[in-house]
Amino acid sequence: MEWYFLHPIRSVFHMVAIEPSANIKRIENSFASSTLEASVPNLIQVLSQSFESFKTEGMTELLNEISPIEDFNNTRYELNFVGHEFREPKYSESECRELEKTYASALYVTAQLKIKQTGEIKENQIFLADIPFMTTNGTFIINGAERVVVSQLVRSPGVYFTVEEDPVTGRKMGNAKFVPYRGAWLEFETSSRDIISVKVDRKRRIPVTTFLRAIGFDSPQAILDEFKSFDTDADHTYIKTTLDRDPNAIERKDALIELYRHIRPGEPPTLENSEAMLHNLFFNPRRYDL
Repeated sequence: MEWYFLHPIRSVFHMVAIEPSANIKRIENSFASSTLEASVPNLIQVLSQSFESFKTEGMTELLNEISPIEDFNNTRYELNFVGHEFREPKYSESECRELEKTYASALYVTAQLKIKQTGEIKENQIFLADIPFMTTNGTFIINGAERVVVSQLVRSPGVYFTVEEDPVTGRKMGNAKFVPYRGAWLEFETSSRDIISVKVDRKRRIPVTTFLRAIGFDSPQAILDEFKSFDTDADHTYIKTTLDRDPNAIERKDALIELYRHIRPGEPPTLENSEAMLHNLFFNPRRYDL
């Protein structure tokens, strides 16, 4: 074996052969801190175990949070979810890729309907939803596209304030949005007529004084007293103006029925149903959590 190097002579490179010495030894140094060889863990196993836990324990906890479901009066019906089952996906993983389908499983729940007046219990399995399933590679197939993480835009719980300019008057209008951890949203809006309105659970807007009267304020004067330290602009008295244009804020029963009409249009409102609906919306910790 011969080694070669280039030697410049008058700008011309000549190849010079050198015979390696037999005394030259190859020295190898290891700069590793440890000589132990670490095995690579199965990273997909972490994902698959987490998804398996969701299918069993997680889904059971989720169903327990909303079970039982009762009618507005809590006197006629009670619906309980006592079990769940994931069916085999309709399409295989390869078929979902080829046909641009979602690799999903049908979720069926075992529901028990109890008729309180007679004590009769009816049980049946009902379809609840199609749940995207994890593949053997730890991925999801959504509309034929394989993804590791399925993105979903979810608004974090909290209070969000925004300011918008009125296109007619140019005034700055303040809005607020209450996003609970669980339950109905509250969206407060101001108008150029100095009226504050609220949307309950993204339904039609109602005067905020109707909502305040329904949830328990004793009188219109109590509402004025509560906000007198905030509503101090002499040119724009929001609470007083809203009260002046809100006939339903005078009596609480009128406010309750008006709130019921906006949230459940088409259903005959009664004072008893309105009270039950309000309790379930905002005062039942199982259904509403800020």
